[in-house]
Amino acid sequence: MQLALDALDRLVELLEERGPLSAMEAARTLFATPAISEGLACTLLADLTAGDSRLLCAGTTVSLAAAADDPFLDDASFVVFDLETTGLSAARDSICELGAVRVQALELVDSFQSLVKPAVPLPEPVANLTGLLERDLRRAPSVSTVVRGFLAFAGDDLLVAHNARFDQRFLERQLLRLHGRRLREPPLCTAALARRLLEGRRRRVGLASLAEFFGVSTRPCHRALPDAEATAEVLLHLIGLAQELGARRLSDLRSLAAPRKRRVYDKRSLARGAPTRPGVYLFRDCHGQVLYVGRARDLRTRLRSYFGSDRQRPSVEAALLALERIEWRVLGSELEAALEELRLIRELQPPANSRSRRKEHGVYLRRRGSEFVVGKTASPLGPIGSRRKASLAARALALSTPDELERLLEGGPLPRLRARLSHLAENLRYEEAARLRDRVEALEQVIERLSRLEDLRRLERCLLAPAIEPGRQKAFFVCAGELCAAWSLPPGAEAELEVRLALTRCDEARTRVREALTYEQAEDLLLIDGFVRRPPPELAVLPLDADRILERLRERPLPRAA
Repeated sequence: MQLALDALDRLVELLEERGPLSAMEAARTLFATPAISEGLACTLLADLTAGDSRLLCAGTTVSLAAAADDPFLDDASFVVFDLETTGLSAARDSICELGAVRVQALELVDSFQSLVKPAVPLPEPVANLTGLLERDLRRAPSVSTVVRGFLAFAGDDLLVAHNARFDQRFLERQLLRLHGRRLREPPLCTAALARRLLEGRRRRVGLASLAEFFGVSTRPCHRALPDAEATAEVLLHLIGLAQELGARRLSDLRSLAAPRKRRVYDKRSLARGAPTRPGVYLFRDCHGQVLYVGRARDLRTRLRSYFGSDRQRPSVEAALLALERIEWRVLGSELEAALEELRLIRELQPPANSRSRRKEHGVYLRRRGSEFVVGKTASPLGPIGSRRKASLAARALALSTPDELERLLEGGPLPRLRARLSHLAENLRYEEAARLRDRVEALEQVIERLSRLEDLRRLERCLLAPAIEPGRQKAFFVCAGELCAAWSLPPGAEAELEVRLALTRCDEARTRVREALTYEQAEDLLLIDGFVRRPPPELAVLPLDADRILERLRERPLPRAA
């Protein structure tokens, strides 16, 4: 379902950019296929666009639907609604209450409210926040009944909500189940409208903050109808501000609430032609200098995301402004792309990557008398990514007993330090307690990292993933705290020699003297550990056993990353 929604959004964006398209041209672009018959293209597009009022599929042409009515703001009708839900995910959670009010001619004239019997139990934090009771929800009507009633109440009026995308996702999921369609147009978002109209006057645009700012009569309380009433009153104040700026019609209000077009939007054509495959990408300026390096499971989707309405973090936004060319390299798997991204960042030091801007790449703790010092000299207590955390942890470790240091990775000094923290707080010595709290938190994080790295030094695995070459697989051999080999293996028995050679390298790594990990080795291990813990479907995680690896290679090839 989500794939279909994403495809529709891409088609709308394409039509906004290029105007009406033939069915064949739209299908070729949308489905990334070079050859498709006109009949099949029309059938696919008709099925895809059915129920989406933004699109018009007529004969062999696809275009954007005509604009809706555009009344004056003084005469417009709005239905302001709010949902209470059992959680944040529209896919897993359910609506448990729906409330709405109608605003007509700038007055609140009618309301709608109903509890909803959710498909999942009401979590205790949600019950505490809203005051809803499980027994009341069990007697409530089903979500389909309530949504039908709400749609009848709303009619053709423009929907409005605060942080509208959240409510829209839940509501459209039910619409797709009931009627196989989406909303006629996205709800107007009062948070986005306030962000634009109150720029420089109000930084926070949460509903409670705006209700206090405008002094509305209804206090938001995490219940659907009161929150909808508060949102409606906020909307009326925002309409007044918009009218002061010259807004007269509904389209003017929508324009004010729409995300501002970013300067980089016109560069979205640089991502055209990117494949839906894993790989790495490089942003280059007019001189060919690499500004930023990234990786993606789906290069096309990831690259297109840079040119939407949401701003990137400042360094990436600056790189996008200077961007003249995007270079991408297709790889066999997300794991291979992640390792290649790390390699390129170390080699090229692109200015927009946060890793490149770090002055120090890992520090170590070292004993000196009864104290601990932080430095670049390698020791078993490292590498630690943050010098500040390492310094705070070093202060926390001062005066630790030999027994506590012997049990450091099990949290040896922590019970004594926590007891000291409680004593300081009980005696109202808050400044000392705050300093010790920061040191204890830093020490906890350092111990967690060191324990994880120690476990990873014992990790012995072979990770098999698709290779970029057809019919081959990429094998990553991890042993004794290092990536011993990363080879592309041929199918069947031809791979046996290379597998056994890689395992010999692993044996050699086991016999080497255990030295402190470098920052680069630690980065690689932590990255690989993430894939071992949560392997994607195309990745097979195997022990370092030649028979098991060769048996897996003889099976059917691993699926490519979607």
